[in-house]
Amino acid sequence: MSDAARSVALTVNGAEISVAPGTTVAAAVLIAGAPTRMSVTGEPRGPLCGMGICFECRVTIDGVPHQRSCQILCAPGMSVTTAGLPTP
Repeated sequence: MSDAARSVALTVNGAEISVAPGTTVAAAVLIAGAPTRMSVTGEPRGPLCGMGICFECRVTIDGVPHQRSCQILCAPGMSVTTAGLPTP
């Protein structure tokens, strides 16, 4: 099996990344180096509970806002946008 078949390509804030199949969107956002959102004081935030309760991990996926990234697996071609800082 080729490396391409063992990875999922998606974009996070416009940057293309590849992750292993079964990776959550929250993990992909962290791999991309982007926070999911900014606090009211301007501090970067990320997933807290990892089980969809806290809503700290909300992102926009394929144009649909407020998706809980810790509950969604990455899919080929997925476009993820965070309310945090741009991906480095």
